[in-house]
Amino acid sequence: MTTLPRQLTILVACALALTSTARAANWPQFRGPSATGIAPADAKPPTVWSGTKNMTWKTGLPGPGSSSPIIWGDRVFVTCYSGYGDGSGKSSLDKLERHLVCLDRDDGKILWDKSVPADLPEDRYSGFITEHGYASNTPVTDGQTVYVFFGKTGVLAFDFKGNQLWKSGVGKDSSNRKWGSAASLLLYKDKIIVNAAEESRSVRALNAKTGEEVWRAESERLELCYATPVLVDCGGGRLDLVLAMPGEIWGLNPDTGKLRWFAEIGINGNISPCVTVDSGLLIATGGFPEQATVAVRAGGKGDVTKTHVAWTKSTASYVPTPLALGGLLYFVTDRGAIDCLETKTGIPVFQEHLPNFTRSGRGGKPIYASPILAGGHIYAVTRNQGAFVLKPARYFQVIAQNILEFDTSGFNATPAVSGKQLFLRSNQAIYCLEQAPQ
Repeated sequence: MTTLPRQLTILVACALALTSTARAANWPQFRGPSATGIAPADAKPPTVWSGTKNMTWKTGLPGPGSSSPIIWGDRVFVTCYSGYGDGSGKSSLDKLERHLVCLDRDDGKILWDKSVPADLPEDRYSGFITEHGYASNTPVTDGQTVYVFFGKTGVLAFDFKGNQLWKSGVGKDSSNRKWGSAASLLLYKDKIIVNAAEESRSVRALNAKTGEEVWRAESERLELCYATPVLVDCGGGRLDLVLAMPGEIWGLNPDTGKLRWFAEIGINGNISPCVTVDSGLLIATGGFPEQATVAVRAGGKGDVTKTHVAWTKSTASYVPTPLALGGLLYFVTDRGAIDCLETKTGIPVFQEHLPNFTRSGRGGKPIYASPILAGGHIYAVTRNQGAFVLKPARYFQVIAQNILEFDTSGFNATPAVSGKQLFLRSNQAIYCLEQAPQ
């Protein structure tokens, strides 16, 4: 952990005293409390920061990773990996370990670090695995237990003291491209939902208390599906578990795993973004080499391709999940651009490139993190060219571009927000940012 400059010590102490008395809303999973990328109304993170401005603390991590931090009370949890493919020079897969790290939210101190040796066989560090690594799945917590997904090593549960409660394997296969695991976990009632498409061409529900399998939905269509499933309220007390994959989008019964409906969407190749939900529409995006976005009306039964597909557009996102807000969809594209569409119609509103942005940074795709909304601003984190803060509107307006120039390791993770604090993680550290008192 790095010590803050002396002149900021008093200001930071004041800020910590204020935040410790009344803890803000939690950020328990990928893309926040509602999994929409929208922070609660009390969120007011800073819009500008640097290594010396609005930096509450920064803490070095035991290895890289692309997963997001999650927040519960005074604890911050994040995963990473070490021993292989981490720049250490070690070349043996049997040295690979994943880590679940717990930090004190007030000062960034690492309270505990639990390492889990990789269950072999594992995909070698080559091709697109070098883009995101072996810790790309964001954990989820219910406030008592933290659940992590480590690909072929399985799903594991830990208590808040770091004790491992259970471990459940979900398969050891690989896709035809051997890109590694990426989907994050979802907590539903007493179940942990995991997209194990990479490991076993399946979506599974595990008992949250024991790790035992409750149901399994299998299909070869799941190959190259890297997205996190989402829960969709279809009215009348009905919830659908929705997941887009190459060629189709599914609605499953989250209690049984049975397929309720499907639609053909014509997006081929691979799909990484989550389905975005807005105005009764389910928006699927992705694909390679041709990308597309398809909107499907929620609900229905059986094959709803002819009755529920609302519109299709060529505007798309390759890795980041779009943000739905006020009837608009904001895409952060691999061109380094912000594209905005009307949700109901798919009609373009604007297409603008981020200023001072080039594709010359390290990594094949310049943006992996999904945009989020907090304090009335959109935060879009790039891998090597800082975080952009934008105004959500029908026109393009950049508020700030914030670059931590001393950290060139790469920022792949979607940020987390709680109250006045913004949490960023890179391949070498995690940062807590907060507006310093005037």
